[in-house]
Amino acid sequence: MEQPFRVCIFCIRTFIHRVPEPPDDVKKLFQDYSQNGTMSMDGLLKFLSKVQGQNNAKEDDAEVIFNSLKHLNIFPRKGLNLEGFYRYLLGDLNTPLSPRVHQDMTAPLAHYFMYTGHNSYLTGNQFSSKSSVRPIKKALQNGVRVIELDLWPARNIKSVVLHGGNNDVEVRHGGTLTTSVKLLKCLRAIKEFAFQVSEYPVVITFEDHLTADLQEKVAKMVTKTFGGMLYRPEIDGLEKLSPESLKKKILISTKPPREYLETQNSNSPHKSEKTSEEQGDDEKLRSSRTNLFSCSFMCFANKDQIDEGEQLQEEDEEMKIPEYRDLIAIPAGKPKGGLEEWLRMDAKQVRRLSLCEQELEEATITYGKDIVRITKNHLLRVYPKGSRLDSSNYDPFVGWKHGTQMVAFNMQGYGKHLWIMQGMFRANGGCGYVKKPDFLLREKDDFDPSVPLPVYKILKVKIYSGEGWHLDFHHTHFDQCSPPDFLVKVGVAGVHASKARRTKIVRNSWLPEWNEEFKFEVAGPELSVLRIEVIDFDKYSKHDDFGGQTCLPISELRNGIRAVPLHDRGGVKYKSARLLVRFDLKDPQDCSE
Repeated sequence: MEQPFRVCIFCIRTFIHRVPEPPDDVKKLFQDYSQNGTMSMDGLLKFLSKVQGQNNAKEDDAEVIFNSLKHLNIFPRKGLNLEGFYRYLLGDLNTPLSPRVHQDMTAPLAHYFMYTGHNSYLTGNQFSSKSSVRPIKKALQNGVRVIELDLWPARNIKSVVLHGGNNDVEVRHGGTLTTSVKLLKCLRAIKEFAFQVSEYPVVITFEDHLTADLQEKVAKMVTKTFGGMLYRPEIDGLEKLSPESLKKKILISTKPPREYLETQNSNSPHKSEKTSEEQGDDEKLRSSRTNLFSCSFMCFANKDQIDEGEQLQEEDEEMKIPEYRDLIAIPAGKPKGGLEEWLRMDAKQVRRLSLCEQELEEATITYGKDIVRITKNHLLRVYPKGSRLDSSNYDPFVGWKHGTQMVAFNMQGYGKHLWIMQGMFRANGGCGYVKKPDFLLREKDDFDPSVPLPVYKILKVKIYSGEGWHLDFHHTHFDQCSPPDFLVKVGVAGVHASKARRTKIVRNSWLPEWNEEFKFEVAGPELSVLRIEVIDFDKYSKHDDFGGQTCLPISELRNGIRAVPLHDRGGVKYKSARLLVRFDLKDPQDCSE
């Protein structure tokens, strides 16, 4: 196939789009496991066992592979030819990760990392974007298991005039210029999409800014919407409940802020925020946003202190609405005495604490081992600091290596930290729950996160080739004058990160071949991901073009030659673009130069 590129008005360059050819390693492996140019079912099973490490592969598995290629008409009736074998290696059945849930799912809920969203209703930035059910649906479809909703009285002036007060509940980011969305719409979206991708429990965290009468309304709304899907707390508590026992259940986690449990004349330190919100509504009705913007910005400046309403609630303050209280499966809030008191809590009656990323970083300096110990039984949620107006994210490994179950991310954000989060939760079949490493769960010996972990694995990564960009992109997407100049960056992110390595640049090719191998020392593979990024090198610009990325949990990598799908900047998988990569993960003593 020829592709013409216009260099100038009078000159056109033509490039031949060649047919992909298997790498030399693939040709040799085919020869080793085939006879007379044909790989039989028995030969394929030996290849799966000895090269791919699939020791439990059966004839049924080989039959599935054979059947997946029949429509191509590229192999004899009794087996695969080289082209068919190569297409299998690059196909969807040859994934680098197991597609099944394989971890023990019967341990207490606190023993798992949970795929957690922050401000799950926002479509963009944290200050002025729209609120919608679309990002909630998208998050659930991507496997997110913890959805956050900020509950506020509706800002509808008609409701105030007709009913003498706000009688409805909306979801929005308080103290900002973000729009709102009805709570009922959010609940219905959660019900519809909660278990389409994963059947393991969904937790809804409410940041509650409601009056008592609206809490009662929320209780009825939640009960009616979810019905039998809703988990209601029992006498035994969460310490005995597991993801397995909570399949297809929805859990509510919240505690109301203190200002709404006090009288209207209370001198609550956050009373002014409520007043400014009401003033902002008045200004909006008069079509003036000047005062609203100033007030919202001042509120947002202190967002780290007010973002989590449950932090304002004290241990001995009772909730005034029994119906609402009875919905709460995971109680949230700081006990009297703050973090120090929380770290001394009993293992019974599981609770949740929320800290912003800065609070966690400061706490780990003094209380690192204590946080690991308490998170064996209680839940910790960490969320982005309020100054991240652009919906960026932070380093998730700080939370994970201290046992934090809910590392909350702006899923509508971007960048390498979001890619790492997505990669971490591709583990365990992408079900949204990943079992913590054993060293974070030991009963007698608390792990010290400040002590470097020893090298536990040696990972070899060989980048063979890539294909599919010409199907996913226009032929002038990367360069107006020629095909792309691709290279691959490979590195390890985790508790022991490594500097990214680069392949050579393959010039002017939609089907690049690199055939380069890299070796990485991995400490704590359960808390490490392999980062792979493809870029189009541009010598005439300071910025290279993005050609795809993926992050893969190292502890779950399948050895052998694998097809690695690439994703866009937001984490959406491309239809065709992928790499052919060989992985070899071994113990250090088993590796020889």
